[in-house]
Amino acid sequence: MGKRDDLIVTYANDLKNKCGMDADIDLLTKMTIGLGPSIYNADTATVAGSQPSELETLKNNFLIKKLGLTDGPI
Repeated sequence: MGKRDDLIVTYANDLKNKCGMDADIDLLTKMTIGLGPSIYNADTATVAGSQPSELETLKNNFLIKKLGLTDGPI
């Protein structure tokens, strides 16, 4: 298994253990591929949920620009 495959397994396990849900592996794989090289960098692989500036960046750059959602509360 490659590093990306290992990360997909980790993400699936996190969804199961932390969120109590089974992952759609095909969708999870596509999402992981879509995130590109950011998944391999410790600084960009996670979001600091306790930092308002980090959440604002996530909202603007991912939710609004990438997913096309409208601006609103997080």
